[in-house]
Amino acid sequence: MDEIAIVVHGGAGGLPRDPDRRERMRAGAESAVEAGHAVLAAGGSALDAVEAAVVVLEDDPEFNAGRGAALTEYGRVELDASMMDGTNRAAGAVAAVRGVRNPVRAARAVLEDGRHVLLVGEPATEFAATAGLDFEAETYFVTERERQALASAAEPAHGTVGAVARDAAGRLAAATSTGGVSGQRLGRVGDSPLIGAGTWADDATVAVSCTGHGESIIRSALAHEVDALLRHQGLGLEEACAVAVRDLGRWGEDGGLIAVSSRGEVAATFSSPGMTRGWRVGDGPVFTAVAPDGG
Repeated sequence: MDEIAIVVHGGAGGLPRDPDRRERMRAGAESAVEAGHAVLAAGGSALDAVEAAVVVLEDDPEFNAGRGAALTEYGRVELDASMMDGTNRAAGAVAAVRGVRNPVRAARAVLEDGRHVLLVGEPATEFAATAGLDFEAETYFVTERERQALASAAEPAHGTVGAVARDAAGRLAAATSTGGVSGQRLGRVGDSPLIGAGTWADDATVAVSCTGHGESIIRSALAHEVDALLRHQGLGLEEACAVAVRDLGRWGEDGGLIAVSSRGEVAATFSSPGMTRGWRVGDGPVFTAVAPDGG
């Protein structure tokens, strides 16, 4: 395989009990795939494609990123995101930002600025403002589902969102965005904005976006672990992803990831009860699923 490819995820976690919600999540994944694929089909870059796909997921209240994000223990919204360009390993990330409609665009701004990789808290929010990004009132991000999740341990949003892509020139990119964990402490940062943990891309090997228990993914350096298994052990993409996700069990947690290789092979691997996912390779059909059996 050697063609354009886009893969997205909407988070790994428990399988939503409501079949209508599962369908909404599949529809959201399909819209994200279509947005990313449109960029690639027009000759756009992998970096532009993953940004376009993640923006769709951040704007969809079914997912734990942007609108619909998990709430902190005080009912606030703090958002994290990262992007990585596989051509030169350029990366940008933000953590614990507030009010930024699309944190992935803030991560892109950090990447393009080039001075730093990760900005956090109020200074990161101020940087997003100077970059001319769109802001929303905090009420925009808060959904009734997440209010109930915080108050009564009801079913919360799942994990994170992310996208990986390979463009027509063979360039790879990855992006990940999240609202964190329901009830988290203010200032908590998970794996999503951490390069090598939640996000990784290198044109020579693979682009990866992870989802699941953030602390365990950080301990595992999960995204980079897939790269290491490909680069140093010579595993195929599916086997490398399976080994990396299996090793999350060492920390007593489950999770998942999506990946696209330098050859355009794709993978969506998880050990949790469900993971919203979707992809399109070349001119092939769009595939989406939430349940392990493809449902």
